[in-house]
Amino acid sequence: MSPAAIPKDLSRDVFNAPLVTFAGTQITLSGIVVGVVIIVISIGISRLVMRGLARLRRNMRHGGAALYILEKFTGYGIAIVGILFALSAVGLNLSSIAVFAGALGVGVGLGLQGVVKEFVSGIVLLFDSIVSVGDYIELPGTNVRGVVYEIGARAVHIRSNDNIDIFVPNSRLIEDRFVNWTLNGETRRIHIPFSVAYGSDKALVRKVVLAAAREVDFTLPDTSTHRTQVWLTSFGDSSLNFELIVWPNLDAVKRPAAMQAAYTWAIDDALRAANIEIPFPQRDVRIRSLFEREGNAAYEALGYKTKAVSEVEQSAHPAHNDAAQELTRPVDAPPLPERKR
Repeated sequence: MSPAAIPKDLSRDVFNAPLVTFAGTQITLSGIVVGVVIIVISIGISRLVMRGLARLRRNMRHGGAALYILEKFTGYGIAIVGILFALSAVGLNLSSIAVFAGALGVGVGLGLQGVVKEFVSGIVLLFDSIVSVGDYIELPGTNVRGVVYEIGARAVHIRSNDNIDIFVPNSRLIEDRFVNWTLNGETRRIHIPFSVAYGSDKALVRKVVLAAAREVDFTLPDTSTHRTQVWLTSFGDSSLNFELIVWPNLDAVKRPAAMQAAYTWAIDDALRAANIEIPFPQRDVRIRSLFEREGNAAYEALGYKTKAVSEVEQSAHPAHNDAAQELTRPVDAPPLPERKR
């Protein structure tokens, strides 16, 4: 035997030598190496397919939900098939269901119950119509509110309007209550409260507030079922309490805080322009009025403009409504960057 043949035979014996016997099957180093290679290749193919389907889904206007389900199940399917081939390459007899099921049962009993629970919950969410990628949801009793970006194997990925990524366990959306603000891509009715002083002309209040709401860019036109309205809801201690009832577009619905602020700003501008008083406690009004009369007389004697004149001049140049501008920003910001694996 040549010296060069000795290392070759030794290496062959090392790779083929049984390391352990499992369920009557001898596990060798070569089988383990082949199995690992198959798993790595199958996971790589799974991720490539999922990324390709994800890019296709982002470019589609319709059918995105069905394609998202196909994306997830194709990725999971390729990975599972690869694992089965890897186990077969290692030498395990998959026809022995009792051994495989027993090993799986032991794993679940040792602490995988939570993982299996979240995975199954994720499968249910994928096929359920109560929540889809792109919906704007809210978990009552928490500060969790945002757009659903992904339904994963373990958690639902939510991104808030403040660009904060929140991960909620899949089972939470099955076992607990949650609010879907944009189910089936539909808008919703918004209530904006405001108050005016007693003695104000209710018809004028309604007219100016309706006009202001309809001037806001994201207010939908009136239809037979969706109408912008002003309701007198209650009599306060020092005010008549109203609500603006309005139907904004879907992009505005996904930004509830900015939408509320934008309508409130528009209402305040409209009431001030119409000289409709926005009330506050009368005791403060009387004290301020007493000192303002004396102060204004002193300022006018010195040739200065009074506070009232300054406010009138300021009202001629209304301030910029930042909240309304916020609602012009695209709701679905650029797709999430692909994370490095």
